Amino acid sequence: MTGAGAKKTLPLIGWREWAALPDLGVVRIGAKIDTGAKSSAIHASKIKEFETDGVRHVEFWLQTLQGEKNREIFCHAPIADKRLIKSSNGQEEQRVVIETDICLGKRRWKIDISLTNRDLMEFPLLIGRDALCGKFMIDPGASYLLGE
Repeated sequence: MTGAGAKKTLPLIGWREWAALPDLGVVRIGAKIDTGAKSSAIHASKIKEFETDGVRHVEFWLQTLQGEKNREIFCHAPIADKRLIKSSNGQEEQRVVIETDICLGKRRWKIDISLTNRDLMEFPLLIGRDALCGKFMIDPGASYLLGE
């Protein structure tokens, strides 16, 4: 079908994929695709806020594979926002939010990611609905459809 009634074909992804966060120097990080979550979050430790020339920044460490301290990367970014976010267990937490580019397969776009402790979670990166909307079709029974 062509013209006004045509639907664009969206790439298919699974419930877990490999992602990259080039602005943060992250070439590969395990990501859970979670349509039940509105926002995206990343496991960050040693979070420290500071101000430079009137601009609020944050520095933090993140792990690209959960539980592997030797794969920690030091990151810093301007603070985009601070938000009260409700976690999957119902707890509300004030979180620092940064805006950064994300790559999934051949697609690259900007997303907001909150910084939080995801030590008990299987994946260091959770990608929620706000970041996924209109970009992909999701097969919840498949994994790593964009490649290992």
